[in-house]
Amino acid sequence: MKVWQVKKLGDPQDVLSIEEVEKPEWKDNEVLIEVKAVALNFFDILLCQGTYQEKPPLPFTFGSEISGVVLKCREDGPFKVGQKVMAQPAAPKGGLAGYVSVDESRVYPIPESMPFDEAASLFITYHTSYYALFNRADIQKGEVLLVHAGAGGVGSAAIQLGKAAGAYVIATAGGKEKTQICKELGADVVIDYLTEDFVEVVKKETGGKGADVIYDSVGGDVFERSKKCIAFDGRLLVIGFAGGTIPTIKANHVLVKNYSVVGVHWGYFNRLYPEKVVKEHEDIMNLYEEGKIKPLLYKTFDFEQVPEALQLLGGRKTWGKVVIKMNETNPSN
Repeated sequence: MKVWQVKKLGDPQDVLSIEEVEKPEWKDNEVLIEVKAVALNFFDILLCQGTYQEKPPLPFTFGSEISGVVLKCREDGPFKVGQKVMAQPAAPKGGLAGYVSVDESRVYPIPESMPFDEAASLFITYHTSYYALFNRADIQKGEVLLVHAGAGGVGSAAIQLGKAAGAYVIATAGGKEKTQICKELGADVVIDYLTEDFVEVVKKETGGKGADVIYDSVGGDVFERSKKCIAFDGRLLVIGFAGGTIPTIKANHVLVKNYSVVGVHWGYFNRLYPEKVVKEHEDIMNLYEEGKIKPLLYKTFDFEQVPEALQLLGGRKTWGKVVIKMNETNPSN
């Protein structure tokens, strides 16, 4: 079958190549899947460059979010041949391939009605945001939720999940196109951070009270300024540092305003409590079937366009999720 491989470290457009390899052999407790779609993530670029915390041995194939159809599985296991699923393969045997064989603990069922491109793009973003809002923040109906970078992958999921929880959602984004996306996702108020001061808008919209929950995947100055508009007893969720700068926290400010700074490391939670993630997944699928969430897709690319797609993703020129859709003639053929 054909796969995208990294044989040496560097920028994706310089080191990626399509190679022919043997199809994976199915093993007991694994699920053999014909891959239909693969979602790309920013950390895929870091894997290529060798700057990510995980460093798979060369050569490797990446792609950690896939959807597809079960070709082989245990007869007495939780899946059946022909079933639509999403899965989390991992480098060195990632999902940018015609077929993958994945431990069944990392495979999840999806509704028959769910398109493959949406399924591939849903797992990390919605599970991260669900865990952040419902587990770590314990968000309540009627609370004010401020979502930074609302047009991004996790941000767009947080807007929809916040609305599903009954929260009043304020979102930030940069530019007319991205602010319009946040409105379409259901945000009650959208702030263009290029022209508006989100601190002042949040204070105005809440009568000076501030946001009960702040969802911050940006870090840096956004984190620092978020502390100025958080409510008493508020929860400031640390999702990541897309802005590139890791902020510091002054304990006296946390004390005076009586708020919590809450870490959100869903990947570690997933490794420690896989049974809880299964329940989480069921809740997310129910929300999908109820029409309360729908993954935000920037664009789908052909298998041969992976370097181009990663270049757009790395240049911060996308919103939502970038998906590789396998050609009708499977790249393994």
